Amino acid sequence: MTQPIFMVGARGCGKTTVGCELARTLGYTFVDTDIFMQETSHMTVADVVAQKGWQEFRRRESEALQAVTMSNRVIATGGGMVLLEKNRRFMREKGTVIYLYAPASSLVQRLEESPQAHQRPTLTGRPIAEEIAEVLAEREAFYQDVAHYRIDATQSLSSIVTDVIQALRLPIA
Repeated sequence: MTQPIFMVGARGCGKTTVGCELARTLGYTFVDTDIFMQETSHMTVADVVAQKGWQEFRRRESEALQAVTMSNRVIATGGGMVLLEKNRRFMREKGTVIYLYAPASSLVQRLEESPQAHQRPTLTGRPIAEEIAEVLAEREAFYQDVAHYRIDATQSLSSIVTDVIQALRLPIA
């Protein structure tokens, strides 16, 4: 049994896509905290934020993180999971944290190509390019602080997964 692998990074960096492929490659189980919350609460992220507010969403997000954390799991976290110090500490202590880094321009392009607006509520109400640049600048230090490894998320999916496996020195299933 090995400790969980947490994927952190900004919205659109590929945490879910990379996490799924990494889990498949390693023979682990994949869990996305946002999807877990949606399935257990029967509400989308956007609905929780609209009805209960960001503070309640962050509380539920922390609970989801703890609920899904188990050995042999790859866990994709919401982009704001790192905002709470207790979440950063929990991830660093309980597993290995991978920061999927991509510049704001790459994130904007991905989000414009695949918006998934129902899952990704706007944080500021401003155009996506402005919002991503601002949010990334605000959270960059948190991503850096929590990460055991920083991986370039602008590469191909197979290259990213290979980089993560090499960083972790894990055997392929």
